[in-house]
Amino acid sequence: MDKMSANPDQFREDPWRIFRIMSEFVEGFEVMGSLGPAVSIFGSARTPESNRYYKLAREMGQLLAQSGLAVITGGGPGIMEAANRGADEAGGKSVGLNIALPQEQTSNPYANVRLDFHYFFARKVMFVKYACAFVCFPGGFGTMDEFFEAMTLIQTEKVEPFPVVLIGKTYWSSLIRWIRNYMLGKHDYISAGDMDRFLVTDSPAKAMKLIQEHRDVDRLKLPIPATHPRRPTGEGTVVGTPPRRTRGVRG
Repeated sequence: MDKMSANPDQFREDPWRIFRIMSEFVEGFEVMGSLGPAVSIFGSARTPESNRYYKLAREMGQLLAQSGLAVITGGGPGIMEAANRGADEAGGKSVGLNIALPQEQTSNPYANVRLDFHYFFARKVMFVKYACAFVCFPGGFGTMDEFFEAMTLIQTEKVEPFPVVLIGKTYWSSLIRWIRNYMLGKHDYISAGDMDRFLVTDSPAKAMKLIQEHRDVDRLKLPIPATHPRRPTGEGTVVGTPPRRTRGVRG
């Protein structure tokens, strides 16, 4: 049913829906808060086990677990399964954040920490808040959504910069070329430095090296005072400044 043609009475239930939303955040914060340092991995659920990217995602999960990092995925098959599998095989924490979909998502058996979500937005907070890096393998709209969300948060300084790695030079090359030629070159919608905010590689080892370097630097940072204007929020972002009102004639 179209939102505009929906029965207005159904919106009367919205205030009560807050409790369901709140329960997802409470459970998520409780479980994820004890996880320790982690990396979120994204990629297509349609990737078969025979695919090279499945093998690379499994390797990535193993490397992260061996370095003491938990692995967070969407909990489904394909790339998510591969990353969870690698982490589980290496004896690490393997997290699956499952989502209820109209077409049932099959959860993979390799997540030894599991959470189920009804709301995408609650689930996405967990991906960002508890990860010190993002690794994106070839995927569809969901993977693109996570990649561009990370870019948006970092570019707007709503989060402290963290490593974002795209695995698969062949897959990502056309998108990166479009970003460089159109978003940056033709339209100037982003800055030249934004192209340096992510790494494109075919090597899980190189991704691991960048993540480890970031962790080493992060350990040396001094705590941010509570009065500092860039103090963090409980949701994993940075406290912002309210928008300024501009004076002018309203159309």
